[in-house]
Amino acid sequence: MLKEQAKLLNRLTIAADLSLVVLSFVVAYYIRRDFSPGEIGKINEYFWVVLPAIPVWYYLLAKYKLYRSIRQITFLDLVYRVFSVHFFAGFIVSALVLFFDRDFYSRRLILFFVVTAFLFILIERILLKFLLGYIRSKGLNYRQLLIVGATERAQEFIKLVESHAVWGLRVLGVLQVASGDLKDNVSGYKVLGRLDDLRESCKHYPVDEVVFCLNKDQVVDIEEHLQGLEELGITVRMVLDFYNVDRYRRDLSFFNGNLPILTFHAKSLDVQQLFLKRMVDICGALVGLLILLFLFPFIGLAIKIESPGRIFYSQERIGESGRVFRIWKFRSMTKDADLQKSRLLERNEMNGAMFKMKDDPRITYIGRFLRMTSLDELPQFWNVLKGEMSLVGTRPPTPDEVDQYEDWHRRRISIKPGITGLWQVSGRNQVDKFDDVVKLDLQYIDSWSLGLDARILLKTVWVVLTRTGSH
Repeated sequence: MLKEQAKLLNRLTIAADLSLVVLSFVVAYYIRRDFSPGEIGKINEYFWVVLPAIPVWYYLLAKYKLYRSIRQITFLDLVYRVFSVHFFAGFIVSALVLFFDRDFYSRRLILFFVVTAFLFILIERILLKFLLGYIRSKGLNYRQLLIVGATERAQEFIKLVESHAVWGLRVLGVLQVASGDLKDNVSGYKVLGRLDDLRESCKHYPVDEVVFCLNKDQVVDIEEHLQGLEELGITVRMVLDFYNVDRYRRDLSFFNGNLPILTFHAKSLDVQQLFLKRMVDICGALVGLLILLFLFPFIGLAIKIESPGRIFYSQERIGESGRVFRIWKFRSMTKDADLQKSRLLERNEMNGAMFKMKDDPRITYIGRFLRMTSLDELPQFWNVLKGEMSLVGTRPPTPDEVDQYEDWHRRRISIKPGITGLWQVSGRNQVDKFDDVVKLDLQYIDSWSLGLDARILLKTVWVVLTRTGSH
């Protein structure tokens, strides 16, 4: 019965979504006609775009799993998924218009269409989530769970279910796997028997799902029980209890569609997030290179007039996962700066595997200005465009610095280095310990989001304009 209700709700949601897409276009047209300057033709002249838009929206909504249960999706994750759908849908629809009707079609109409659809569908999903949550909190539309295993992991799972009533889950009882005396209850729920009683318990009680919560040292032939539960048409879930590593993000997936793989991610980024971050990097790099193209004659001439040598400075740096690449900057030091570094090491102000010196005699007068304004880093936008760096990331170290790393330091090179980062906007002149730099980099890795990147970029602009944090 519950499965049939879920199918019906899913179909209704699909119909509502596609109706909202059509409605969004109509609303967008009248917004464009009545509130935006410029002439526009009749609505039927533009309506053709709705025909390809409907399958595009349906595919993307399904791809981002918005037709599955949203009971456990957080509000922020819901916003992220709906935004991602409309980001890509807008890109696809814009490409279609550009290809078929570039000169005639209203670009503002497409923008209003995508934004309106985003707002309508987001509001619809939020209302649906709260409505279903309210219904479940009142004891309706719930699924009953039989827990297998009277373990600490089972108690944690029961506590989690109890604290999220909106999920619509109820614990019916527990079956004990361990030998010894049979417990009376687990977390207040009656122990109905042992593992051998599993099939009979499912026939005697209204069980919707069986959840195995076994310790990693409990050896049980689960396959036989799975076959029996399959015959009864009961859903089975397994709470894994393998390894607990606090900073890892765990992900269970299927390799080649049939081999289950438990993955421990040391980074908080996934494929979709990386794609969005890369799109932002490309756009930012193109803007940066345009600025570089405009300023190059003036900066290049100034460098040449003051100091003989090349305009650009290139150096080997360590990138993502130890990849070696050449970083590019405007030269801000004398041409023999690398040769002079060895005699200045004793004046290093940084405690650890990094060199920093306040009044470095190798820096030229023009170079000091370039560093204060961060103009020396403009050529790094070429590294960003090539994919060797990102706009925001960790500081790219030199190979000799990495040779001095402790093991825990190396996690900072598990992502792409950035032109700017958390360390650069956190008062870097006041940080004199390399371990503190690493801690800031690891904080960035563990809490990464597009919003965090945006905040760091805005802070970077402020740091550059106020000339704080640069020598």
